[in-house]
Amino acid sequence: MDIIDGAPLLVCATEEEARYAPADLPLLITGMGTVACAVRLTRALTQAEGEGRKPSRLVNFGTAGALKNGLNGIFEISSVYKHDFDSDILEQITAKPCPNRMLVEVSGSFPTARLATGDRFVNDSELRTRLAGNADLVEMEGAIVAWIGREYDIPVTLLKQVSDRADEEAPKSWAAAVDAGAMELGKALLKVVR
Repeated sequence: MDIIDGAPLLVCATEEEARYAPADLPLLITGMGTVACAVRLTRALTQAEGEGRKPSRLVNFGTAGALKNGLNGIFEISSVYKHDFDSDILEQITAKPCPNRMLVEVSGSFPTARLATGDRFVNDSELRTRLAGNADLVEMEGAIVAWIGREYDIPVTLLKQVSDRADEEAPKSWAAAVDAGAMELGKALLKVVR
């Protein structure tokens, strides 16, 4: 994968989710979770920067669990936070702000949602209910892409397709829905990058 100067960089966790992404754009498969995503995306951007190349936009796309009933389809993320980062406690300990929510610019082409990112695949109704107070969807990479975009001064778009209900059935639901979700994401990406 070579970053093309002035072109969007597509960023996705898995090959399954990226199956129908536009083939003419650079695509970075990061692996699942915040650490894998952070390492691979930072490495790619740093190398490109050293060679005088910079993407016009980071477009992170993939599946997400719905934290509220009735959500389905594609959503563009308007705000994101890391749900397993204890910012309130850390602010108390350090007496310094530990910001943990970021607003993300949206195109207006899709309904919007608030996103929770964490290193846990959420398949627990109790956790789902708790997270639903602050977010509509949950996944494992979006917040990290948003923070890295900010650090590198690159605009970010987060597109998420609802694949499951983030409950006890989520592992089976995700596996059954990922291909159809990837196809829906491929069509949505064309609206964003063209």
